[in-house]
Amino acid sequence: MANGKIIKALSGFYYVLDGEKVVRCRGRGVFRKQKISPLVGDYVEYQLESNQEGYILSIEKRKNELIRPPIANVDQAILVFSVARPNFHLGLLDRFLVLIESKAITPIICLTKMDLLSPEDEQKIHSYCEDYREIGYQVITTSVKNGSGLDQIRAVLQEKTSVFAGQSGVGKSSLLNALRPDLQLETKDISDSLGRGKHTTRHVELIEIDNGLVADTPGFSSLELGDLDLDELSSCFPEIHQLSQYCKFRGCRHLNEPKCAVREAVEMKKIPAYRYDHYQQFLVEIKERKPRY
Repeated sequence: MANGKIIKALSGFYYVLDGEKVVRCRGRGVFRKQKISPLVGDYVEYQLESNQEGYILSIEKRKNELIRPPIANVDQAILVFSVARPNFHLGLLDRFLVLIESKAITPIICLTKMDLLSPEDEQKIHSYCEDYREIGYQVITTSVKNGSGLDQIRAVLQEKTSVFAGQSGVGKSSLLNALRPDLQLETKDISDSLGRGKHTTRHVELIEIDNGLVADTPGFSSLELGDLDLDELSSCFPEIHQLSQYCKFRGCRHLNEPKCAVREAVEMKKIPAYRYDHYQQFLVEIKERKPRY
């Protein structure tokens, strides 16, 4: 028996990285009976059979997992958003941030295609960057065309398991190709009629880049808040969570309650109005979510 980490799942096989070698494994039937699916990122125990193939015997406890993309034990999520083609989407960025925060994964914001901005739009984007940095997020601005920001991305990948996530067409695959040219990941042009890209990544796989493991994940343009409940939401907005302790009432939802420190901060422009607007939108969405049985 040996131990390793699943780096790819494809067509019923799990590819386990064990030191320098990769072993193709199948999952034991007991996993199906227990309705357990091994995930990319899982640390597993496996038994080697003939022809360099094996069976996964057990899965170690996960520190976190994502459903979409299906991956476990992630250290950080590189949230890739383009500033043009498709346009920068603040609401979607905050949605991604909430999901990642709820999974106790460190988010890093990466803005691509900076070379496409007009001077006026560039000023606006830099203003948003400062807002997020003030909250405490790391923000990296990049351009594959001129190579700017790539060294910063390389630095954060060191010895981490990272997920690259974001809308289709924002340049995730182009960014990964720039970081490791031999990958030659497929990229597609943006659809002019829809203003978004086509899906080019069809499965989750961990690839080695700069002494780290990186998942290029299928792109998507909408994101449900899943099983997040009302009481958890404010903790997924760091600036709101930090100020909650100063509200008059414990359990303050920061809507209409008197002496709410969060609403006072919004009025004093210490919290960006768009962040508070998105917080309110997500609260309504969670309240109106149909129960799952």
